Amino acid sequence: MPLSLFIDGYNLLGALGKRTSKQLTGGAGAREALISRLSLYSQSKGHPVTVVFDAWQEPTGLEHHEHRTGVKVVFTKRGERADQVLQRLAREYGRGCAVVSSDLEIIQTAKSHGAFVMKSEEFQVKLESLGDGKRHQNMPIPSTQPWIKTEDEGPQGRPDKKGNPRKLPKTVRVRKRQLRGF
Repeated sequence: MPLSLFIDGYNLLGALGKRTSKQLTGGAGAREALISRLSLYSQSKGHPVTVVFDAWQEPTGLEHHEHRTGVKVVFTKRGERADQVLQRLAREYGRGCAVVSSDLEIIQTAKSHGAFVMKSEEFQVKLESLGDGKRHQNMPIPSTQPWIKTEDEGPQGRPDKKGNPRKLPKTVRVRKRQLRGF
């Protein structure tokens, strides 16, 4: 069963190089563009996507849910922030969800309840690679292999350390495997 994906909307917009809706002349336009990109992501990957936006200053005062092109959009109620909603969802779903946010408080809460956490910048790369795979084929891939050295580097690692020096640490390998699912 695919994991439910909960996204901090304005946090992801910030990672995509946008500003919050107060700073944009067309804040609704930026949100709609993000929702359409998330819809494409949801359709291609099969993960149910929920994006949460702050609306705590809105006069309606109630939490508002909408379904748009396969994406559930949540606007928070008066006095509540998206961070609180994301933390509540992470507590409720636990291991059955993934949370996208760069907010440390959300990350800590989600991890403590077993949720998989992606920073907004990581998820931004996933969104961009989904939309235009050709653009990323010619880009150089940064080396994640510690055994590849440049000319000016000296020997790496401790001489008393045992194990395969070419193998990435287990935490890095597990993280890479989890990211492949998205």
